[in-house]
Amino acid sequence: MSVDAATVRRIARLSRIALPEQDVPVMQDEINAILGFVEQLGEVNVEGVEPMTSVTPMALKMRDDVVTDGEKASKVIANAPQSEDHYFLVPKVVE
Repeated sequence: MSVDAATVRRIARLSRIALPEQDVPVMQDEINAILGFVEQLGEVNVEGVEPMTSVTPMALKMRDDVVTDGEKASKVIANAPQSEDHYFLVPKVVE
């Protein structure tokens, strides 16, 4: 798969990236190189290889699953412009 100049311009527009016209061919070559590498990865035989999340074996740190009140309401609303009874007050936006 390869991309043309129009596709590069469209990707730049959708990404909200300012791409000068003289940079379009350079970006086109870079995107095509990336897509070529991804196609090479598809050729690798991974049959029998277990999926992994890390190259080193590790276990996630766990904490006790305990329900708490939190008792942090005053800290949570400390920076709120307006609050009442530990709730955020926001302006009405829907009639």
